[in-house]
Order: sequence, then C-alpha cells, then structure tokens
Amino acid sequence: MTFRLLSVHAHPDDESSKGAATLAKYAAEGADVMVATCTGGERGDILNPAVDRPDVRAALPSVRRAEMDAARAILGVRHRFLGFTDSGLPGAGEPLPDGCFAVTPLADAARPLVGLMREFRPHVVVTYDETGGYPHPDHIRTHEVTVEAFGASGDPARYPGTGRPWRPLKLYYQGAFSRRWFQALHDGITERGLASQIDPILADWPSNAPELDITTRVRCAEYFDVRDRALLAHATQIDPDAGFMTHPRDVERAVWPTEDYHLARSHVAAPIPETDLFAGVAGDAGVAG
Repeated sequence: MTFRLLSVHAHPDDESSKGAATLAKYAAEGADVMVATCTGGERGDILNPAVDRPDVRAALPSVRRAEMDAARAILGVRHRFLGFTDSGLPGAGEPLPDGCFAVTPLADAARPLVGLMREFRPHVVVTYDETGGYPHPDHIRTHEVTVEAFGASGDPARYPGTGRPWRPLKLYYQGAFSRRWFQALHDGITERGLASQIDPILADWPSNAPELDITTRVRCAEYFDVRDRALLAHATQIDPDAGFMTHPRDVERAVWPTEDYHLARSHVAAPIPETDLFAGVAGDAGVAG
C-alpha cells in the first residue's frame, strides 16, 4: 500500500517553511505526497534584498510559480495550484481586494480542494489551525477551506461534479514556530556560548498567544537540509542571511529534531501521542465514499 499525504497551504513558500522536512521524509520513504497551494502569492512582498529588482517585481506571479516548481522538485513531492488570487495583507481598517481568496464564498473556495481530494485520495491531510498560524487572511481562509473539504469530500451529496467521493482518514494542524520552539532554540544556542538572534522574537511574543496542543511529533532532522534548500528556492521570499536561515542547524537538530502537529480529526484509532502521521492507517477499506 502507498500512503498518500496532502498538505494544504496559502502561498508558495508556505510548504517549505511549515512541515517541509516531514514532506521530504515521507516522500523519500515512498509515500505519495501532494502540496496544494491556494493562491499564487501575487500580492506578496519581495523579502530578499538581493532579488528586489524592477524586473522581478514586474514578473512576480510567474517568478513565484517558478520558485514553487523548484521547491517541489527539491522536496520530491507533487504540486497543484488551486487558482485563487492572493489577498495581500491589508492594514488596519483597509478592505480586502475584490475577488481575492479570503472573500471568496466558502463553497466556491473549497470546491477545487474537494476535487483534488477526490482525485488524489489522500489518507492524511495537513493544514493550519484556526489562527492560520498567524493572522493572514489567506492562512485563515486556507484553514476554513481545508476543514470544509475534509468533511465534504467523502459525501456523495456534496460538491457534485467534482469526482468520486473519498473520505480522508486524518486531519492535522501544523505546529510550526511555537514559542516553545523559539525558546528551546534560543536556550540551546546560548548554552553553547553562541550569540542568539531570537531574543527580540521572544520579547515581542504576546503573553496571551495560544499554544497548539501537540499530539504528534515526527522525527525528521535528517531532512532539515532538504527543507532549507526548498526554502532557498523561494528566493523572493527568503533572505539567506536573515531570519530563519541564521540559527545553527546543528543546534536545531539537537534541541528540536521533530516537526510537530495537532491531530484535529480522525476516522481511525491511533494512540496519542504519535510519532507518525500515518499511525492507524492500515489500508483503504472504508475510506471511499
């Protein structure tokens, strides 16, 4: 049996910054892994000064598609754009752009993902929690759309015309970039007598920020280098000399060798805590609608 994993994201580069080592691990071990990207990232900023040029800004939609294809190849996964338009990140009081992903009615926004679930037939689906991981409207809409599609794809009465029904077995939320992760990494760096750049992040962390209940930790430190190469393929979004790219990888492997998830829904019995997203997935029986 080939396990199938579908990871649903808002923009190109999200798949490489959130759970990418897990995707690479399962793909290398023989699972069929698909990334679905809801938008093209057309309204994103260029975050790497080295490529912030007029020609890149003018061609940003096609550049980000090419970056996504390069990252997909590095991770060893399949990929599908779902065709929605990036909502951008409006300032306080500013309206969302007409026709963008975040204002698309839920049934319309979920329909392409239902179709993909029925075509790809994943056993496991991964996306963001209710907060979106951070409050970008496209991330929050991605959560809503994935939950809708997870519940609907196995029901033959819903979303007719999108293929033969298929019920995924498990739905997970990403646990990337928690305060606990930043604190452990900062402590590991400073305990080794190294300078940490994480202090400002911890200092600005809201005291009332929720922490996701982690049920599942996937050991994947040997794929952190693959994750990093996939991240760097998104050259418009990742500055190789700043932010996430600057902490020592040997320290990260030592203090936090896993990527973490919350099991939000399951149609199979699997003891918690888990170390495998496919725990309890024994076969296809009863999965098809």
